[in-house]
Formats: sequence, structure tokens, C-alpha cells
Amino acid sequence: MKNKRKTLLICCTLLTSLTFNVWGQQKDYPIQPVAFTKVHVHDNFWQPKMEVNANVTIPYVIAQCKANGRMDNFLRAGKKLSGDKMSEFPFDDTDVYKAIEGASYAIQNKKNPKLETYIDTLVTIIGAAQEPDGYLFTFRTVNAKKPHEWIGAKRWEKEEILSHELYNAGHLYEAAVAHYQATGKKSLLNIAIKNADLLVKTFGPGKIEAYPGHQIVEIGLSKMYRVTANKKYLDLAKFFLDVRGPKGDPYNQAHKHVVDQHEAVGHAVRAAYMYTGMADIAALTGDTKYLSAIDDIWGDVVNKKLYITGGIGATGAGEAFGEAYQLPNMSAYAETCAAIGNVYWNERMFLLHGDAKYVDVLERTLYNGLLSGVSLSGDRFFYPNPLASMFQHQRSAWISCACCISNLARFLPSLPGYVYAQNKNNLYINLFMGNTSKIVLDATPVEITQTTEYPWKGEVNIRVNPEKTADFTVRLRIPGWANEEASPGDLYAFLDKKSTPISISINGKSTSFATEKGYAVLTRKWEKGDQISLILPMETDKVIANSKVKDDASRFVLERGPVVYCLEGPDNKDSLVQNIMIDKNAIATAHYDEKLLNGVGVINITGQSTKRQLNSDSLLVVEQNVKAIPYYAWANRGPSEMTVWIPYEQSAARPKPAPTIASTSKVSASLKNKRMFSAIKDQYEPADSKDTNFPYLHWWPAKNTNEFIQYDFAAEQRVSESKVYWYDDSPWGGCRIPVAYKLLYKKGEQWIPVETITPYEISKDKFNTVKFKPVNTTAIRMEIQLPAEHATGVHEWAVK
Repeated sequence: MKNKRKTLLICCTLLTSLTFNVWGQQKDYPIQPVAFTKVHVHDNFWQPKMEVNANVTIPYVIAQCKANGRMDNFLRAGKKLSGDKMSEFPFDDTDVYKAIEGASYAIQNKKNPKLETYIDTLVTIIGAAQEPDGYLFTFRTVNAKKPHEWIGAKRWEKEEILSHELYNAGHLYEAAVAHYQATGKKSLLNIAIKNADLLVKTFGPGKIEAYPGHQIVEIGLSKMYRVTANKKYLDLAKFFLDVRGPKGDPYNQAHKHVVDQHEAVGHAVRAAYMYTGMADIAALTGDTKYLSAIDDIWGDVVNKKLYITGGIGATGAGEAFGEAYQLPNMSAYAETCAAIGNVYWNERMFLLHGDAKYVDVLERTLYNGLLSGVSLSGDRFFYPNPLASMFQHQRSAWISCACCISNLARFLPSLPGYVYAQNKNNLYINLFMGNTSKIVLDATPVEITQTTEYPWKGEVNIRVNPEKTADFTVRLRIPGWANEEASPGDLYAFLDKKSTPISISINGKSTSFATEKGYAVLTRKWEKGDQISLILPMETDKVIANSKVKDDASRFVLERGPVVYCLEGPDNKDSLVQNIMIDKNAIATAHYDEKLLNGVGVINITGQSTKRQLNSDSLLVVEQNVKAIPYYAWANRGPSEMTVWIPYEQSAARPKPAPTIASTSKVSASLKNKRMFSAIKDQYEPADSKDTNFPYLHWWPAKNTNEFIQYDFAAEQRVSESKVYWYDDSPWGGCRIPVAYKLLYKKGEQWIPVETITPYEISKDKFNTVKFKPVNTTAIRMEIQLPAEHATGVHEWAVK
């Protein structure tokens, strides 16, 4: 009995967020990840980033949570602080939970007694805010005189819509499990158990039959089940999935029962969390209907809705998936949280199927659309991750909706857990980074050491050191990009991929190998000191999109290994990149620049700059050197131009404007955001009023106000015509064409209305032209009356 107790105790202390071999569970993933606590990263790429996260990002997030009222929410709910003033959103409690989760992971990687003590303080504050029956939702418990409009008059009343009570619970459970595993302390876990028990009593058949408006409690309950062996938590997670739909909203994936869903729709973060939860429940229950659904949904994403960066969620309207092949670049949403959710989901898909294609998507997301979410300094962030910019995008020190910031803080310390996986005597090597790990296979414990300069170089050396000589199989992932496959499916392809052989040698001797589901299968009697050398063809490739992706027509992306590159203003002539064009056959060279952006791979290639000419449809084309940097590193030098997709035909180029009256004028407006000013004179003719492929100026969220924009000329000009193209993103957005507008010119210090020859026209999807009697002036102004319930925007304003 003592030995059994000792064994159980060891199992408990070795648990991680996805370790599945406890308490005799009968069903689970056929493949198990190797706990990140067992993988010690020591390379020059990921280790510095994890250290920045531990030393800068996590303390920064904790400090910002305190400064922005997150801690006060709990203190007020627990009657430790007077008043009822709360932060902005009912889900703000989750920023504290995610900070605790990230700090717990960081503590597992490197001891930090001071941080651990502070977490203990936070746990005490959280516990004091919990109601006697286990309910924990600060925005209700504080009993404010003017409650937040999202939370409803009673518990769970608006859960399916806005309250986020169950969303908060899900993040609480994930934090509690991480904290328990990191420290062995049950203080937060007991709070979570008390809350989860309340959910079991409250929800289910014959009780409240509601689903979470924002998914993640399903993942949290699965983790709670694994830690506590309380099957009621698993049953409740499955209930929350099964009760969803069919009369709800596609926005939160409640338009159909989950097993009847076969396309990715709605809010991308909610979707990715739900698909991850479905994978967990499918593995734990054996529900094959879940598998059929998420297999189809995954195919829909990778074939029609996945950005080249691994980002998901094309549109800011609902932070959602768009239609098939709708992948705009300038307005790409690709939320950082969605990228993290995409990693979670693809790892689960791999654990279910053992296919490297899921790790290909995971890796693409990891190195590009996820890592781009945090600055190199660790204290500036992106919420959306666009694939093109004209100065309008800038990293933020903090965001009122801070979910992406706290999500990054919790994700990066867990990264080593994605490197390896195992199944009996099969050892999967999924990601390549310098590390050491000890993995217990059925045959023998094995120490694995990776040495590599990946992703900058393609050589990976792996020392296999079994405790004793034994037969087992190493399954070594061969990335799709190294094997003539730009991405699973047909959404992306290499423009001119050469078939360069992949080399594997064991103990210095080249070996032939069979592949299975994207893995080189190396089965042998392994001995201490055996060495695998993998050489991947790390070449600079040009990637094109499926012809159905209209936004990427006649363009390509530069990619090297798993890293997607972009052009950014600071590295190129005149700080411009939107006007650059590169021939399909141009030859690129690559090198590593240790002094640039904390050390990055750089691509150099010959291209051309394009410029419009006055009174001519032909472009002025000049040859120039072009420099590309990794996409994840952009916007670390301030706002700039940036593009991922590079034109190779003039039809796709965005030339530098010709020197017209407007383009050489100074813009001013009744707006504080000056980064929008240049949008109205970039000489880009939109496809329609709701086109977001290039910047536009807008007054959102103002409505029913009088606004203005103004051109001040470099010298006195004689003008007699105005052309304006309105921005209107109806029916879902907040901008509409104006109620009215008028033009005025400056005479001395006065503004005089022009005498129109043609009437003022106000229409969508076209230039609105008005002619007036010629005036000599140094400035012209447009005064605009906004609609009663909407803002207005301007794509382009030309004067003649």
C-alpha cells in the first residue's frame, strides 16, 4: 500500500497540462506529448524569447493587471477594497488567471521564489472574492449600483451572449491546474474545484441547459478531469458541447449542433477553442462524431481560410472567419489569441492522428502569426496581425481588451511541450530547437539532445542516448516545406520548388528511410551515444496562393524554412514597400545579421520601385535592391510600411503617388489619429466602398457630428473640381456615407463655400464628383455631416 501511494504521489508531481496517464483513465489521445517540464530549451532562437517572456512580459502583464483594475476587481468583490468601480470588461478576471498560469509555467522552467510568493498573494485575493457556494465572477459579486450591461440581472442569464461567466471559469481551471502542477499547492485548485462543483450542480440535463457564449470552459474542465479524476467534469464538458445549437448564432458556433458543423465560421478564437475542446472530449470519450466534424473543419481552414502566416480570422467584423478564400492583407484580423488557439487545436489533431501535416500548420503559426504578437522587447503587443500596413498599425503598450497580451504570457513558457511526443515505443520529434529531454518509452528511458541553428539553418543533430540498448522507433518529422509542399492542401504552393534531397545519417553514415504520415521512420536497436543528423534544404522559396484568393493575385511571398518574410519600410528605399515589384525569376540571397532586430535571417533580392506619372497611365519603373526580414519581427522600429505579399506584375503593384495637388498637400482633419491622414491621397482606387485592402480615414465611433478634412497646398492653386470616394462598411460595420457635405476654400483667414456648377452627389462604390467655379486658394476644406447613428469615412479625396 505504501508503494502504491508513493507511485501515485510521483504521478501527481509529474503531471503537466497534457499528461494523460493518471488514475487509470480508459480513453485518451493515442499519442501523448512529452511534458514541457521534461524539455529544457537552450538554443539561440527560442531560449532568449522565453527569457524575455519570463523576465519582462509576465512581470509587465502582472503590473498592468494591477494598474488597470484587474486586481481591484477581486479586492472589491472580496470586500477588501471599498467602492464598486470595475474595469471595462466582465472577462477581465481572466487576465489575472492567465498571468498566474504563465507565471506557473515559468516557475516550472526556472525557480522564482519571489514570483511564487506573489502568486500566493493573488490566490488569496481570488479566494476571498469567491462566494460561499463556489460562484466566482467579480462583476456580479461586487453588487454594483450600476451593473455592467453584459452580466444580466441574475447568474447565467446572459451566458450564451455576453456575460463570460463560463469563459472566466475555463481560464480559472487552466490556471489552477498549472499552479498545482508547478508548486504542488492546492490553494487555487481548491477554489477551482469548488467552482466546478457548482457548475456540475447548475448545468446539465434537467438543469440549466445553456452553452458558453465564449468557449474555453470545455478545455478547462477536461484538465480538471485529468487532475482530479472526477468524471462529472468530463461529462459537463461534453454537455456544454452537445447542448450547443442549432438555433444559435454562427458568430459563436451555435448555429448547428457541433457534430453537424463542417466549416469554420464565426469568431475565430471561440472557434479554435471549441475545436480544441472537441478534440479533447473526442479523445477522452471516444466520440467519433466529434472527430468527423473537426476533421472536416480543419480541411476547410487549411484549404480556404488560413493565412500564410498561420493566422486565422480574416475580418474585424466579428473577429471572424470570412468566406472561402477571403484573405485580405491590409485589413487581416488574424488575432493573436486565434493563433494561439490554432496551435492548441493542431497539436490535438496531431495527437489524434499522428500526422505531421498538423505540426506543419502548428509550426507555421508558431514562427509567424503567433510570435508576431509580441515585440522583441516583450512589452509591446499586436491584437490583430495584418499582412500589410501603411503606417496605420503600431504595437500597443496595453489594450483595454488585453486577452492577447495575457495569452502570450501564458503560452510561451509552455512551448517546450510541443517538441516531442510518444506512443509506447514510438518517439516523435516534431519541432527543431536546441534542447535536452528525458523521455520514458516502454523499452527504456531515453535522453534526447538536439543541437541546431534552426530556423536559420537546416542542419539538426540529435543525440539519442537510451538508458540501455533497446529496440524502438524514432519518428522524425520531415516538414512539408522541405518536401515540396508549401502547406497542406492546395491553398498555397511553391512558385518554383526544386526537389532538393533531404539527408538523414546515423552515426555519420547516410541512411535510407521510409516515410509515414510525414515522418521518417527510423527503427533500430538504439545504443548510447547514437547520433542522428538531419539536413533540410533551407532555401529561399517563393510561395503563391490559390487563384481563388483574389487579394494575393500576381503576388508571391518569400519564405525560408518555416519563416515567412516581409518587406518593411526601414530596410528599403525611401522607406516605401507598397510600390515594390519583384520579378518571379529574381534570385534571392540570404544571410544572418546578428545586429539587426536581435539577430535575424535577412533576404536580399533585386526588385523595382513603381511610381505613377502625371497625365499618363504608364508607370515609372526603377530598379532597386530589396531587403526582407522575418514577418514576426516587423513593427519593432515604429510605424512603417510593410507587406508580406509582393507583386510580380504591374497590375498588382501599388505605385508611389504622382505629385498632384492633393498628394503634395498637408492634410489636417477633426481627428487625433494622424496616421490615417495620408490614406486619402494615396491614389488608390478602391474596389468598392467597403474595400479595406488599403488604408482609409474615418471618424468612428463618432456619430451625428460635423467633421472636416482639409488640404493645405504648398503654394496657391487654382481649383475647380473635387472627387471623393466614401468609405461605407454596411451592413455590419459602423460607417455609412454622410448625410451631407460641402466644400469651402480659404480666402485670407476666412472659409468661403464654393459656388457649385454640379450638385453634391453622395453615393457608395464610386467617386462622387462636384464641379465648382474656379477659385485661387492656399487651402480647401470638406465639411461633413455624419449620420445620426453612424460614423463616416473617406477612401480618397482628389482635387483638380
